Amino acid sequence: MHTISNKELPEVVFGIHAVQELLKSDQALQKVNKVYLQKNLHNGSLTRINQRAQALHLVVQAVPKNKLDDLSDHGNHQGVVVTVSPFAYVELDTLLEQLHANQQEPFFLILDNLNDPRNFGSILRTADAVGVNGVIIPKRRASGVTGLVAKTATGAIEHLPIVRVTNLVQTIQQLKAAGIWIFGTDMTGTDYRHWNAQGPIALVIGNEGKGLSTLVKQQVDQMLTIPMIGHVQSLNASVAAGILLYQAFTSRKVN
Repeated sequence: MHTISNKELPEVVFGIHAVQELLKSDQALQKVNKVYLQKNLHNGSLTRINQRAQALHLVVQAVPKNKLDDLSDHGNHQGVVVTVSPFAYVELDTLLEQLHANQQEPFFLILDNLNDPRNFGSILRTADAVGVNGVIIPKRRASGVTGLVAKTATGAIEHLPIVRVTNLVQTIQQLKAAGIWIFGTDMTGTDYRHWNAQGPIALVIGNEGKGLSTLVKQQVDQMLTIPMIGHVQSLNASVAAGILLYQAFTSRKVN
């Protein structure tokens, strides 16, 4: 499903909630290789995870805490680590076809070279909460779906189609050709509180430090800004994404 920072480690999901969501998914049998539970650590959540894994006839092994520390690259594993198959990214054409077949209007989130896996995970969690039906990320110079992302997203990756593309500019052009309106963020633009987010849309969130890249910015149909009156004139990427995604959610649920 995802690769953690140490390339020699297996691909893993860790943390109680992330593992619970994985084991509830329809793809659990195809994704899960092995479930590791911490020896001599007993609580209701771990018991339920063990019961679910046994019901699915998955391989379960009790191991010392230091084994879980190594598997999770010293992440907050909460006593459970699952090794999995590589994360299954979705093809954009396939996603568009599925949405059309289900008569759903695209509500996409595009992340332009977001580097911090914690920001990525937090944004995925919010995106799932507001009904985003596709997240698009670039293959290079950006965080992919890692163990830390999965942990921070607390299960959202099991419900959100994630598309990984080679060229973000060409992808945005493809979306525009499909009738999807592209919104971006900038210091100057339309006050986000007046944003009409109804219809097929994609919101672009930029890099934590540099914002939107120049070529991506040139493709945006409308810029949005979040007014601020305090001394700090910029917001964390996940905070800004949360504000804008909930405004989109409010706008799309008016009728």
